[in-house]
Amino acid sequence: MRIALANDSANELTEALLAELQKRGHEVLHFGPRRPDEPEADWPVVCAQAAEAVASGAADEGIVCCWTGTGASIAANKVPGIRAALVHDAETARGARIWNHANVLALSLRATSVPLMREILDAWFNTPTQTGEAQSDWNRQQIERLRQLEQKYKG
Repeated sequence: MRIALANDSANELTEALLAELQKRGHEVLHFGPRRPDEPEADWPVVCAQAAEAVASGAADEGIVCCWTGTGASIAANKVPGIRAALVHDAETARGARIWNHANVLALSLRATSVPLMREILDAWFNTPTQTGEAQSDWNRQQIERLRQLEQKYKG
């Protein structure tokens, strides 16, 4: 799978995240600094670049990171077709995939430990979005409402 990864600064988590994605066999399109000694990037810019890669099909999914994860998720969600979810645990990652059809994972560079990141990735990659008969009518309606909101507010 092709994963667009964006981070505004590099730390132990970003280094471990990049290594973990590669270890799991994913091709990574990286936006932002790779090492802590590299200059920081503007989170709206790099996170939007990763989201655009997902929206265009250049990447299958995305992961965006900033200090809290909040700005990264906001920037990614500005791109039409993106459903970025700020995730702090594995259960939230599962829910974001099932109920929200999230296609971009947002993580906090401050609050996410390396072991927690691995648990989140396990949940994220092992939980498919529910479609077809697996998806409830209620959930189908919620996803359609998201699409309608996106169309209504599209610039």
